[in-house]
Amino acid sequence: MSSHSMLAATVRTRRPFEMLAVCALALVPLSIAHAQKAKTQKPVPVAAEAVPAELDVMHLRGNVYLIGAAGGGAHSVVQFGKEGAILVDTQTPATSEKLIAAIRKLTPEPLRIILNTSFLPEHTGGNVNVTNVGRFIGDRGEIKTASIKAHEGVLNHMSGVIGNSKAPEAGWPVDVYYMGNLDLRFNDEAVILIHEPNAATDGDSIVFFRSSDVIVAGEVFTPTSYPILTPERGGSLQGVINGLNRIIDLAVPDFNAQGGTLVVPAYGPVADEYSVVIYRDALTVIRDRIADLIKQGKTLEQVKAARPSFDYDGIYGAPQRGWTKEQFIEAAYRELSAAPAQAAAAQ
Repeated sequence: MSSHSMLAATVRTRRPFEMLAVCALALVPLSIAHAQKAKTQKPVPVAAEAVPAELDVMHLRGNVYLIGAAGGGAHSVVQFGKEGAILVDTQTPATSEKLIAAIRKLTPEPLRIILNTSFLPEHTGGNVNVTNVGRFIGDRGEIKTASIKAHEGVLNHMSGVIGNSKAPEAGWPVDVYYMGNLDLRFNDEAVILIHEPNAATDGDSIVFFRSSDVIVAGEVFTPTSYPILTPERGGSLQGVINGLNRIIDLAVPDFNAQGGTLVVPAYGPVADEYSVVIYRDALTVIRDRIADLIKQGKTLEQVKAARPSFDYDGIYGAPQRGWTKEQFIEAAYRELSAAPAQAAAAQ
């Protein structure tokens, strides 16, 4: 039996183009998020976490694969080769053993590096379990854990320097970057972490597998819902839009902005540049409508009554991960109301 047949017999696979979202209209169930709370932050309501029976494995390109919960959930992406495996995000403690098993079915090579796109528990919750099965080759030889790398904002939140929800120390990043990006070369491929300041959080990164032409967007791109914007975690609507513009700049389509570069969101179907453009445009239109209403002197209740997102609510407006369209409008209103005062203070 070929290696491809063996993989198909042990894990459920899907071709990437079966999941491409042309206009991001296909909604899929989402996994439950555990909102990270800062000292002054009001908790985002969440439901009890459902543990999936299995994880789906989908081939993207080359030796890059997506691993996600069958019924929806935060995605992980793994790339592997002769140097070992590199993993983007570790999901939750409840799915970590299934994630490890899925990686082992793909490659016998050791897990060397874990990249975290966010500090949120649905991206880092499996760090402790997953890193303990890894092996990293450092300056002093092989270390009996995988190396966890992320932007310093991830470490600040996980360690409790920011906020009051401290994660287990064994799951903290051991190698952080604070400039615009972190460049790696792994299995003869450039792997680039790019910080997106104040997107969904202040520690968000996107990961670009350059040769494979795959972008892992993390919480910067969540096309099944409006972005969760919590200023206490450093999130902002403008930061999300800036991050989406960065993805659009990096992506190269086959034709008319479709096909080409694969974009893996935090949740939902694999996308292309066109899907990112549709999402970016929706958020930009809503932002501009709210900003215009604020200029007219409208209160928050009046802005809500004007329904600035009404023509997009059918696509993105269903409550997801404890986040509603009303909360999204409120967060955008607060951010845009504060923007003129901040601009004046900076002058």
